[in-house]
Amino acid sequence: MPTSEDTASRCRSLGIPLTTLDEHPRLALAIDGADEVGPGLDLIKGLGGALLREKLVALAAKRFVVIADDSKRVRRLGTRAPLPVEVVPFGWTTHTAFFERLGAEPALRRGADGEPYRTDGGNYVVDCRFPRGIEDPRALARALARRPGIVEDGLFLGMADTAFIASSKGVKKITR
Repeated sequence: MPTSEDTASRCRSLGIPLTTLDEHPRLALAIDGADEVGPGLDLIKGLGGALLREKLVALAAKRFVVIADDSKRVRRLGTRAPLPVEVVPFGWTTHTAFFERLGAEPALRRGADGEPYRTDGGNYVVDCRFPRGIEDPRALARALARRPGIVEDGLFLGMADTAFIASSKGVKKITR
């Protein structure tokens, strides 16, 4: 079950059979990467631009497993990767001051052509950097969810059951 049109296209070109959430709304297992893995297996995901679809697939799964390398481990979310926030294009600039009040340094994501990056759903992504990390990820997620025009954020809190973290010393299994 691909979480982006790009992945779906690559799978089709290789003859890999695909399905959709509409065809299979409950999954036994979802496996995906993460941009940051924090305490309690809280995650930041979505730097590839598919945060909404990735979250929908993870929510549909009975078990959600994350695979990452040890460079993705952080003590506080937001210290290495920006938090992607998907917003509708109409009036997207109205969110800038809101993000700043939350402690972020927001930047509209742009494609290689310099135009605003668009998700598969046609929305923009604002990458929010938090200079000292995200102090309270749950409070931030609640604030973002209440804001009209914000479609989704890349905070995957309490969703992962297990993470496999690879390093030069081997693979470590972490469970929640």
